Amino acid sequence: MLDIIGKRRWFFLFSGLIVVPGLFFILLGPITGGKAGLQFSIDYTGGTKWEIHFKSASVTPAQVQGVLTAQGVESQVQNSSDGYLLIRTVPLGLIEGPAATPAPSVSPVASGSPEASAAASPATSASPAASASPATSASPATSASPAASASAAASASPTASGSAAAAASASPAASPSPSPSPSPTPIPGGVTRTGEVGTLVTALESALGPIDSQRSLTTVGPVISSELTQQAILLVLIGSLGILAWMTFRFRDFRFGATALVALIHDVIVVVGIFAILGTFFKTEVDALFVTAMLTIIGFSVHDTIVVYDRIRENRARHAGENFSSIVNHSILQTLARSINTSLTVVFTLTALLLFAGSSIQTFILALLIGITSGTYSSIFNAAPLLTVWEEWEERRRVAASGRPVRRAGT
Repeated sequence: MLDIIGKRRWFFLFSGLIVVPGLFFILLGPITGGKAGLQFSIDYTGGTKWEIHFKSASVTPAQVQGVLTAQGVESQVQNSSDGYLLIRTVPLGLIEGPAATPAPSVSPVASGSPEASAAASPATSASPAASASPATSASPATSASPAASASAAASASPTASGSAAAAASASPAASPSPSPSPSPTPIPGGVTRTGEVGTLVTALESALGPIDSQRSLTTVGPVISSELTQQAILLVLIGSLGILAWMTFRFRDFRFGATALVALIHDVIVVVGIFAILGTFFKTEVDALFVTAMLTIIGFSVHDTIVVYDRIRENRARHAGENFSSIVNHSILQTLARSINTSLTVVFTLTALLLFAGSSIQTFILALLIGITSGTYSSIFNAAPLLTVWEEWEERRRVAASGRPVRRAGT
């Protein structure tokens, strides 16, 4: 029979070989100011993340960073996939004023044209002779008046002239030469050309050639990023404390809850530590989905631990008086196949997603894959052996206490 409890020191040593380097790289982040260790996305740090592709394949991250520095923008530029360049800066404004078409109005050409003035002026400044009815004044001078002939040429009557002017001012379509309405700036290749980003696009294209494509552009303010950070820490703490309380209540023993929590901490450190290593060497970032992955890992790890602990409780009642380490070892072997089979089905699915799903969820899938593997290991080879160590330590303490004389009050 496989003696897992008897070889617990080897399992603890293996966990230490994984946890210690992870802790080192986690602590390396604050020491180096974020240059090494965990690389947080703009969800937690705030800023602008921008992926662009230049038409010229010879453009390097150093050249782009030099242009941005000349514009007074601190940035980090690195190569992304498919020839794209990933740029991270402080939060940049993306929007200028809205380019809406103004309400229609009479253009200066229509309202101030000589033709319109000629039509309106004779009608308003006509002499009495000109405005008089031909029936009341049949004087040849009146009929031959230049003003009258001008009025007749311009319009048939003052009323008609006024109606035509009113119609011209009321209908935009009647304007003889309407002013052109502004149109939005064209965006070739989907490249943003408004706001501060548009200014940087102009500077980059002037120095390095045209930008033919933009894959993503995201801006997160510092207030939102700080709230996300606080919520992430709070969620993990509440989840861990809730698990500790429930496990203690469920098994009526604080040791069960405490050792399960230690196994959870082991899984968290393993996942975060591996991402710290990946962030140091491959610049893998931790985004908002990472917290969701951690909570999922915690739940899955506790599920496996509960299966083992429940079998330990059953065998402890069924084999009362037997050595506790033997009970635990027997319980682990009884649940080993179930735990491994359950985890493998999830691991196969996550591996397929990691290989064939989109890049937007790769970080999330990778965290789940590492965490579920670590959770299965810790439930079998860490949590139950730790419970055995604690039980044996308390047993030795009880034996040592029983060998000493009992001091009574007042003696």
